[in-house]
Parts: sequence; structure tokens; C-alpha cells
Amino acid sequence: MERFSDIIDDLQRKVHFVWRNPELLRLALVHSSFTYENKGRAEQNNERLEFLGDAVLELIISDYYYHLFPHKTEGELTKMRALTVCEPSLAAVASRLELGRYLFMGRGEERSGGRERPSLLADAFEALLGSVYLDAGLDEARRVALQQLADIIEEVKSGQSMRDYKTDLQEILQRKSADPIHYLIIDEQGPDHDKIFTAAVEYRGKRLGWGRGRQKKEAEQQAAKMALEKYAREI
Repeated sequence: MERFSDIIDDLQRKVHFVWRNPELLRLALVHSSFTYENKGRAEQNNERLEFLGDAVLELIISDYYYHLFPHKTEGELTKMRALTVCEPSLAAVASRLELGRYLFMGRGEERSGGRERPSLLADAFEALLGSVYLDAGLDEARRVALQQLADIIEEVKSGQSMRDYKTDLQEILQRKSADPIHYLIIDEQGPDHDKIFTAAVEYRGKRLGWGRGRQKKEAEQQAAKMALEKYAREI
């Protein structure tokens, strides 16, 4: 694990924000598995900051789209916000910032691939944003969020995020091989009337991406999107 002073320097440079209270940043990087395995060393984790950051991010993005698109309906704005703050989007931002590399986590979680798990990365970004909010207030949190999500926001505004990612992925893969692509529902959470599905896409025995959605098809689309973003150049 890198020295925390080096982690601070790296993240402040990447996020373009200087924490007045670095302890907030440290807390944002502590996964619950670390506190579980190190009960004498760490009493807190980033779950409360994640809770706060999630709410702050929803407010920032809601406010941004509300004022940018005065003629769009509530339903249209809700869809745009959902596409912007969904797990694959936040996980992509977290990956770019290399948050997985900096996280304090338990050995078991790390061995199971926690540093690359989309849900964990998305949560870490929300916790980081929560730490910015507590350290400097809403205006700075807004600046950081809109800057880090700029590419995703542009996709949503242009309608690119509405495209058929499964078809795009299939076309790319079939240029190389006729091997089938498999989509799997790997998790379901919530009551029957409000389920959240997690899908994975696999090709040649390799898992290429994950995604979540309120419908299975939406989860599969998000999985394909992650695969395109993360692996298209390597396939």
C-alpha cells in the first residue's frame, strides 16, 4: 500500500481539489471490509460518506439538468439523471481516477477482486464526493462532480447514452470471431415491485463488464456499455 501522503498528492492532482482536512479523504477510502479485519486500527469506514455523497450527487445533477433543459418533462429529466449517476458511469469515473488502487480494504475483499468491482468503485466515488462536500461545501462539490462527469454528461445530452450498446458490442466482437456473447443476471435485490438487477457480459470465458438496472435489459445494456468502454481496444 502506498503512503497516505502520496495518495493525497495523487488524488488532489487528479480531482483538482485540495482537502483542508485530509482525514475526510482518508475516511472516503476506507472500505467496510478493512474496518472488519482491523477492528483495533479503524473504527469507521466510508459508508456514511457514500450515503452523503449519493444525495449530494443526485442534487447536483438534478439541478444541472433542471436549469439546462427548462422544457423537458420530469420523466425525461429523471432518465437523464439516472444515466448520469448509474453505477457503470460512476465506476468508469472511479477507474479513471484509479480509486481502486488507493482503497483501504480487507484481504478477503481484495483477493475476490474488490479493487475492480464496479459497485465498490461507484460507492468510493460517492464517498469521495461526500468528503469534498463536507470539506468545502456544495459549490466545490458541484464543481468537482461536473468536472469529473463531464464526458458522461455530454453523452447523455447528445443522446449517445441511449444507444444500443449490446448491438455495438456484438458488432465489434463478431469482427474477430463468431463465438457467442453471454449475458447473465448475477444478482437481484429489492422487493418484486422495485427490483434492481445486476447483469454480466461474458465472451470466450472472460467477464467483460457488469451493469445494474431496474429491468434485466437495462442491466444488460449497462454491462455492454462497460465492456465497450473498458475492453474494446483490447479485444
